[in-house]
Amino acid sequence: MPRAASRQAPIPAEWTVREGRDAYLAENGFRVEDYDAPRTPASLLGVKFSVPNTAVHRRGIMQHDLHHVATGFGTDISGEGELSAWEARNGLRSLGAYVGSLVLTALGGGILFAPRRTLSAWQAGAQGRPLFDRDDTEYGAWLALTVGELREKLGIPRAGLAKQPRCLHSTAPVESP
Repeated sequence: MPRAASRQAPIPAEWTVREGRDAYLAENGFRVEDYDAPRTPASLLGVKFSVPNTAVHRRGIMQHDLHHVATGFGTDISGEGELSAWEARNGLRSLGAYVGSLVLTALGGGILFAPRRTLSAWQAGAQGRPLFDRDDTEYGAWLALTVGELREKLGIPRAGLAKQPRCLHSTAPVESP
């Protein structure tokens, strides 16, 4: 059972990246097994569907999820917009057309629904170093780092970037009281 993190603040810097990733996946109703599935679940405006899980898609999603852990941005429209602005600031070439278009779509949602937050994340991206252009064979090594160490490698402050509590996407599991 993964640790649960307070959504009021980014994942704690002293947790391992693996613990942070597992908590992120659990709070969003995602599973590690989805990374290797032939198709992965997706949703748009609350409508669930699946998409082919190509090698480029798999790598991009795994790295994108670690960006959520490091930055503290949520998975609602505003949070995805923030994260996508931070990622796009440094280029999306290695993601391929499909995953890159998902990031750009989320960036557009952020501009529409949370323009100030999205602009702030874009500006923070000037100091950032996303994982996208890195060798994905390093993924296991990233999981062994602390979240604070990953943030340092990515040019993110030790406390993360999010200034708002993490809100989740519309199909995330409902917390029990």
